[in-house]
Amino acid sequence: MTQARESQVSLNETAFYHCYVRCVRRAFLCGVDASTGDDFDHRKQWIVSRLKFLSYIYAIDICAYAVMSNHYHVVLHVDKARTDAWTDLEVAERWVQLYSAPMLVARWMQEPAALAKPELEVVQGIIAKWRERLHDISWFMRGVNETIARMANEEDKVKGRFWEGRFKSQALLDETAVLTCMAYVDLNPVRAGIEIDVVKSDFTSIQQRLFDYIKPKAVKNTSEKTVVKRISKQRQLKAELKLDDLPEAPLMPFDGSSHTDIHAALPFTREDYFELVDATGRMIREDKKAFIPSKIPPILLRFGIKPDKWLEQVQNFSRRYGACAGSVACMQDYATAFNKRWCKGVGHSKKMAA
Repeated sequence: MTQARESQVSLNETAFYHCYVRCVRRAFLCGVDASTGDDFDHRKQWIVSRLKFLSYIYAIDICAYAVMSNHYHVVLHVDKARTDAWTDLEVAERWVQLYSAPMLVARWMQEPAALAKPELEVVQGIIAKWRERLHDISWFMRGVNETIARMANEEDKVKGRFWEGRFKSQALLDETAVLTCMAYVDLNPVRAGIEIDVVKSDFTSIQQRLFDYIKPKAVKNTSEKTVVKRISKQRQLKAELKLDDLPEAPLMPFDGSSHTDIHAALPFTREDYFELVDATGRMIREDKKAFIPSKIPPILLRFGIKPDKWLEQVQNFSRRYGACAGSVACMQDYATAFNKRWCKGVGHSKKMAA
């Protein structure tokens, strides 16, 4: 049974969420239509650009994303403290980049002192509502999905649904869940057998992160040149689609320091994450089955993950868990907070723990 969004999203429990949504009838509305041969891959760039633009507007960071032919995944971090720190004018300026402002708010933005006290109270009430929405996952995802649906329908000259339904979400209750889910999302093209490695996985955050990492280097190896070439092609596509003038927020940064607040940066190093995802991707391939290499366990053990259970966890993350993912204790606390008797995936979390 479908659950209300407020019964799944609670910033008191966690600020990290895995969201995903499929095209209607699971059709390949973002890829190549096998029946007609029409290529709709440019819509993947629509989605990536929209995600990054909204991340710039909202107090919501993107940790990972992967845009597939008939669905997309995104791991989000909600930073409510950021919206609390914005002035009323900053809130209004952000909101009006997406939606039109009431006449009274528009007047206030031009000349705040011109409003009478009752008018000012109305404006403050509207801005308070906007402030809440600017760290609301439902409003963020709505801003992505509604825009993409309208663009696709206009392009196809049709009406009706583009997405199968509202997005689904999973609460990521601890650092282990965040790490596992990010790897699961970044490896989607490899896991689906569409690409052989993350270097060639277009429209994914791992490819973007690799590009950001290697672009200052003067001398590049073959894999690095491949990443640069593919990202450059996507940038060219973005320019052709007239999306390159939109401001974009960078992906949420990495920081391996144990003293770093998880709300400021992801709690593992960029290099460790690259190494882990690359090794996992190679093992997922049917022709490259192997045990977790000895060089991989340190990052896994740091987060209390059994190396021999890691591969299964990444391959089956969405199916293993329901509304939330995390340690047994975190999932039990989540169930208590939402008056649930249990949460799907508790047994798998027990097997995962070292």
